[in-house]
Amino acid sequence: MVEALEQPRASFAGHTLETPWTALQLAYFVGTAMWTYLTQPFTFILPGFETAELEPWQENGEQQRRLRVVWPGYLASLNTVLTIYVGDDGLIRREDYDVEIMGGSGGAHYMSGYTRIAGIMLPTGHRILPRTPQGRALTEPLLVSIDLSEIAFA
Repeated sequence: MVEALEQPRASFAGHTLETPWTALQLAYFVGTAMWTYLTQPFTFILPGFETAELEPWQENGEQQRRLRVVWPGYLASLNTVLTIYVGDDGLIRREDYDVEIMGGSGGAHYMSGYTRIAGIMLPTGHRILPRTPQGRALTEPLLVSIDLSEIAFA
């Protein structure tokens, strides 16, 4: 073994948005984020998840339903509370969260470019922008940009 990070989430204690990460912290962050992005909303039916519908939200001329989701402590997550925004077509448009491992920085994660893989609709575009405490996404800076392609279930 070359390196180990026994308590990856705990290793971020005291971090802010400006705190540099180790290579293992980056691996934990990316792995946890991508697992989360690709498995929700399916994970929400696992034991211990708590959900509650919130008031609808207007954005880009569309009224979206909102769902508050609290993650159980037994699953790795970068944040324990999410707000999911769902369009009329039943697809997730956005999710808001405070990245707890980075001092609670608010993010608005937009999902787009849905494609059908083995009958399941998956977003191929992910854009994360800063979010105000009032819930409005800022247009810049773009914090994260992910584009997925060649997706398959094995």
